[in-house]
Amino acid sequence: MTDTYDRTRTAILLVDPYNDFLSEGGKIWPAVSHVALEVGLLDNLRTVVAAGRESGVRVFFVPHRRWREGDYDDWDHPNPTQQRLRQSHPFVFGTWGGEFHPDFQPAGTDVIIKEHWAQSGFANTDLDFQLKQHGITHVVLIGLLANTCIESTGRFAMELGYHVTLVRDATAAFKPEMMHAAHELNGPTFAHSITTAKELQQALKNAA
Repeated sequence: MTDTYDRTRTAILLVDPYNDFLSEGGKIWPAVSHVALEVGLLDNLRTVVAAGRESGVRVFFVPHRRWREGDYDDWDHPNPTQQRLRQSHPFVFGTWGGEFHPDFQPAGTDVIIKEHWAQSGFANTDLDFQLKQHGITHVVLIGLLANTCIESTGRFAMELGYHVTLVRDATAAFKPEMMHAAHELNGPTFAHSITTAKELQQALKNAA
């Protein structure tokens, strides 16, 4: 890995670290657990977040909209993901599933971004504004899902002029084929760096 990072201009974007995604008993955990366990998702998320905080890189929480009664009911054009959410209702506001995983709680100088309704963490939120206010030029994306919210947020970041890093083993998807598409087919079209948690950890230790 050849990319270098300035600790004052780099942010880790932790996308959707909810219990429903990451915890035993979570509504979506059974669908992602096979890939998550194969890549060591939880350990690698812990590695990246800890490395960022230790090096002085700010962590931004980029959460999905927590479901509330009536969400999406009268929308003209909900996307397919939102149509499924209307059936399963993950990330319900005020429930355990809609809380952040206990290992990924905001701390210190972390920033919590307004909840995104669809897949991009930028659309209809304050993410771009907050990044610019903190002087961020480089974003590192981790969390879920690789081929939906991570990809959409990463593409949007590139369009806005940010340097984008994907961490292939600090994310997961429902199928290995989706991970392949996210990192081997689609990722190279918008990401400036596609790396691993261990490689990123070393890069952050060397951050200026």
